[in-house]
Amino acid sequence: MSIVGIEAMNVFSGTVCLDVFKLAEHRGLDMSRFENLLMKEKSVALPYEDPITFAVNAAKPIIDALSPEEKDRIEMVITCTESAFDFGKSMSTYCHDLLGLNRNCRLFELKNACYSGVAGLQNAINFVLSQASPGAKALVLATDVSRFMVEAGGDALSADWSFAEPSSGSGAVAMLVSDRPHIFQIDVGANGYYGYEVMDTCRPSPDTDAGDTDLSLLSYLNCCENAFLEYQKRVTGADFAQTFSYLAYHTPFGGMVKGAHRNMMRKLAKATPADIEADFQRRVMPGMAHCQRVGNIMGATAALSLASTIDHAEIDAPRRIGVFSYGSGCCSEFFSGIATPEGQRRLRGMRIGEHLDRRRALTIAEYDELLERNLRLKFGTRNLMVDTSFVSEARKTMGRPVLFLKEIKEFHREYEWIS
Repeated sequence: MSIVGIEAMNVFSGTVCLDVFKLAEHRGLDMSRFENLLMKEKSVALPYEDPITFAVNAAKPIIDALSPEEKDRIEMVITCTESAFDFGKSMSTYCHDLLGLNRNCRLFELKNACYSGVAGLQNAINFVLSQASPGAKALVLATDVSRFMVEAGGDALSADWSFAEPSSGSGAVAMLVSDRPHIFQIDVGANGYYGYEVMDTCRPSPDTDAGDTDLSLLSYLNCCENAFLEYQKRVTGADFAQTFSYLAYHTPFGGMVKGAHRNMMRKLAKATPADIEADFQRRVMPGMAHCQRVGNIMGATAALSLASTIDHAEIDAPRRIGVFSYGSGCCSEFFSGIATPEGQRRLRGMRIGEHLDRRRALTIAEYDELLERNLRLKFGTRNLMVDTSFVSEARKTMGRPVLFLKEIKEFHREYEWIS
């Protein structure tokens, strides 16, 4: 049987965060509805952070741990995002260069809303399985940022200050895929995918979002059920309630995940409300721990949930994890794999929770000022010397060198490492 999966994995979710409860109060949101988000904090992109800095900062510890020979076997770099700033040039070229990778490498980018990270992972898996280049590795970089923008007077340009604002985060997950799946061994062929045309959310222009929240929820529920039913057709004996020790869901916000899990357990396991709640706490909540502190990072969220599951689950023996990914528009997939105690030890060595703790907390006043500053980084910016004075102390909070945006010169982005 072919062996493939995630050899190494890491998360980077910026250098600052915001208490979403305080944000919701500041925006005057219905606090009884806010509880349904099941969120605590969101990561926020500073003016000198972008999808490339997030991606490279996530990947750097993985690359640094490789020998020169192992590093040279990375023959594919895929960026997975809906936050790209160029209609033609892929961000993978920047990431490839900043990480110092071998030039004998395929470089490209994938877009399909929040499904993009899993689309990239499955492409990488199939590349390794193909044995077109035996022993080769692929680096998958799922990276997205949320930049809400306002005019100086406070009128929203790209958001209506709905519940999307407190639930939207910024961050990246890097996954090194190979035939040495130390972190997560994929169940080869155990995939159920499901997609169709629906206008639940979209980005009609680079800096604006639009959509129908209720339609998106219904589409998510529909896809979760039908993607698993297709998985069940392909995997003899698969049982939603019994086959998986843990479940990692794409997490736009916790309430959506809880609703989807309740729907699945009612329909497929005929479970009682009490049993559903207990099952949610046991099998699903480990995957939400990091998501509750970062927010929805679109194409990287399913991978963030998987990392959180492995980080927080009780893995004293090999455990099967089911993963559900959903991307608006839409495409979805349910797949599975095995995590081991050794894989958990390796992932915990990345100290993801510690890095989340190191983020500098923004005040509401600083956050509102940041929204105005975001106007300077609009899509298509040709020349800009980035102002690094805004909460500049955040640039040195991670305890290791971190990449930041320095300048945009004739559309080309230049970066610098700060330690």
